[in-house]
Order: sequence, then C-alpha cells, then structure tokens
Amino acid sequence: MQIYLVGGAVRDALLGLPVKDRDWVVVGADPDALRQAGFVAVGKDFPVFLHPTSHEEFALARTERKTGPGYHGFAFHAAPDVTLQDDLERRDLSINALALPAQLHRVGDRFEVDVPLPVDQWAAAVIDPHGGMRDLQQRVLRHVGAAFREDPVRILRLARLAARFADFSVAPATQSVMREMVASGEVDHLVAERVWQELAKGLMERTPSRMFTVLHNCGALQRLLPELAALDGVAQRADYHPEIDTLVHVLLVLDMCAQLQAPLTVRLACLLHDLGKGNTPADVLPRHIGHEQRSATLVQRICARLRIPNDCRELADVVAREHSNVHRSSSLGAAALVRLLERCDAFRKPERFDELLLACECDARGRLGLHDQPYPARPRLQAALAAAQQVATADIAALAGASGLKGPQIGERIHQARAAAVHAALHGPSPESSHP
Repeated sequence: MQIYLVGGAVRDALLGLPVKDRDWVVVGADPDALRQAGFVAVGKDFPVFLHPTSHEEFALARTERKTGPGYHGFAFHAAPDVTLQDDLERRDLSINALALPAQLHRVGDRFEVDVPLPVDQWAAAVIDPHGGMRDLQQRVLRHVGAAFREDPVRILRLARLAARFADFSVAPATQSVMREMVASGEVDHLVAERVWQELAKGLMERTPSRMFTVLHNCGALQRLLPELAALDGVAQRADYHPEIDTLVHVLLVLDMCAQLQAPLTVRLACLLHDLGKGNTPADVLPRHIGHEQRSATLVQRICARLRIPNDCRELADVVAREHSNVHRSSSLGAAALVRLLERCDAFRKPERFDELLLACECDARGRLGLHDQPYPARPRLQAALAAAQQVATADIAALAGASGLKGPQIGERIHQARAAAVHAALHGPSPESSHP
C-alpha cells in the first residue's frame, strides 16, 4: 500500500500559500486494508475514508468512465491494480494533478500519515506527469486531458480557481474545450445545488469577478445566469461611467466586496442588484429607470431556480429594491428616512440592514475612480436607525390607545416620533417634534 498527498495541498505549498486541506490517494490497497488501519468509510459513489483522528480524506486510487450526461453520469473503478498515474489522469487541471509520496506509520494504537520532507524540498520530490509544475511557474490553468470535458462541474471549478489566482490565465486549448462543452449542452445538465455551491465558493474568493469573466468567455454564464449575461453591453447612466457597461460595473462591485471582506449574503446581493437593467426592451431607454423592481423580480427567479438559501435571498431582494433609495438618502428628510427604514424592515432586522448598507457601499465604490471614496450614506443611515430605535414605542402605543386611537393611527404616532428622533439626531431638535 502506497499513500500520496495530492491536489490542492501540493499546489498551494509550492505556491508558498498556507495548506488548509490535505487530500490523500491510496494505491495498491482495498477497503478492508484501510478499515483494518482504523479508517472510516464515508463514500457512497466511490471508496473514500476518513482518518480516525485527523478526519482527513483518503481515497482509493480510481478511474472513471462517463455513462451519461451531466455530473452524475459516471462509473468508477477502484482496485489495487489502479496506479497513481491512472488516478492523476482523471484530474481536472495540471496544477491539481501533482502528488507527493507519504508514509503511513503506527503511533501507539493508531496509524498516522505524513510527508517525510520539509516543504522547501517538496518541489524535488513532486510526481508531475502532466506539466503542473511548469503551469504553476507560467501561471496557467490547463486541463489534464479528455476526462475534463466529461464533467461540467469542472468548468465551475476552473472559474473558481481563476477567482482565487487572479494572475493565472486560461490555456487557449482549455478555453476551447470549455466552449465545446457548453455548445454540446453538458452545462445544462448541472444540478441547481451544485451550481450554487460552486458559485458561492467563487464569490468568496479574492477576485470574484474573474469567476464570472471566465464563465462568460466560454458561454457558460449565458446558460447558468442568463439574466447576468444580459448586462453585457448595457450602458451605464451618463452621470456614472458610460465608458464601462453594466456587467463590468457589477464585476467591479464584486471585487469591492472582496476588498471590504463582505460576507456571502452581501456578495450575492451585489452580483444580482442591477439585473433589471439587462431585461428592458431595447426601445425603452434609459434602462436604469424602474430597474429596481425588475431586478427584484429576477432575483426571486434566480434564487428559486438555484435553491439559494433564504438569508441570501432576502438580502438580495431588499438590496435590489432599495439600493437606489439608499444612494440618494442624503436628500431625504427625516420622515422619508424612517419610511426607508420601515421598508427595509430595519427595526426587526438591524443586522440585515447593516448588510444592506455594506452592499450599497460596495455598489457606490465599485466604479472607476471611486474605489477609495467615502460613502456617507452608510454612517448617516446607521445614525438614523440608532436614533429611531431609541423611541419608546410601547409607551407611545399605550398613550395612543388610551386616547382611543387604533392600529394605523398608533402606527402613525410611532412613525412621527421616530421621524422627530431622526431629525434631532441628524439636524438638531425640531419645533414641531413634540408628539408624545
């Protein structure tokens, strides 16, 4: 039985990056051999085992054969006669088809595994049958072989790696293979949950815009997110930056999200917030008028189609509907600010409101020349909410009820009190703000 460290751990170590997850391949063994060493079987489709203490994944070397369209159409073969070279042949990219010999040894009553070399000596010991070391040096994402075109998820994975390694280019031959896969309909067989899983990971990378650029260049974006692809070529407002189109703007916003370390909910909202601009008939201009409600409708459609979690869906909806109002909130009076807070459900969900403001800041600063500019709407609305939250709504409701007022009238009293508090916080007390 031989054990090898493979894939991303080897790649990242050679790039001088921290190694977070280690994957191992076992050659010349069967499931019983790993069970006897204390490993726990977890794989359903193919033999994967977890180390009993580290819980790292150990997979028997395997080959695969495509039996149908899409991600699930595969038959796997794992046996002691499958070699390391056989296993590496089925991997996606050359930079992931790297392996290092490891050792399995007994420590007390358990088996442990490690690479018996310091990291600075790994390069000399790497097993590299597909030129991965060369592609690391040349900063190229290159597919290993014919197996790449059999799995459409690999297009998403490559795009995600492009978002992580922004200085890596896609090899022309690999670009051609991806286009062929899209044209053949392979991408259409991807299941919604897997698409969302990969998109979510890509959104959280260091340069998320690259994921969508790669998907767009090979035609996959038009199949997976046609509403986003429709923004290509749609002009920005003349008072923004007409020299870039709306899709480019969205990609700049995504990278601003990464710069500000925004959570996934915010990044998805920023990805989808301007969709309505790309779904207006060509003879209806300018397209930015009324795009908020169109965007919200498309957000709901996409979230349902990809089965996106509710927290992401809810924030994306409110950002689509209200981001323009947040941007122009400096021109709103206290009463209008309170109505904005109410529409955003800020009193019940203040944390989500904070995320809305962060998304709007990313949107505002995701423009040419504005990356380092302040976004005063965010602290102003945070101050408005803090002031409105100090209003003793229960006391106002009790006094109004004792005076014979009913539901909507009580709500209006609360609204007025909140508006007075917001005005006082932003401008000082107002003479007409004396409601109980």
